[in-house]
Amino acid sequence: MLEAIADLPEGVIGFEGTGKIEAADYTGALMPAVRRLWQEGKDVRIVLVFERWDGMTSGATWEDLKVGVEHLRRWKRIALVTDLDWMITVTSLFGWMTPGELKRFPVAQRDEAIAWAAGGD
Repeated sequence: MLEAIADLPEGVIGFEGTGKIEAADYTGALMPAVRRLWQEGKDVRIVLVFERWDGMTSGATWEDLKVGVEHLRRWKRIALVTDLDWMITVTSLFGWMTPGELKRFPVAQRDEAIAWAAGGD
């Protein structure tokens, strides 16, 4: 499940992954927030927090693959907050494929990740 993170700076959206991620998390939570930014003429600045990982459905995997395709140039900053070794490895290997700028932060630096996502151009 993707749960929205409250009280983020203006123009930043954020989600915390808990339990198993499903397609409905993308279509019902993530993409509506992203599209709202696009409708406001803003680039996407997002914070994603994963303290633990219970996996994702095949439908969620498909939605994840589609997320970055729409408005590729509108993705500005993605702050990934995790201490999960496999996510750190995947980010280091494939982060270059992510639209926009991607930076990984340890869980202890969650506030720094939010500040970076909101930060300068």
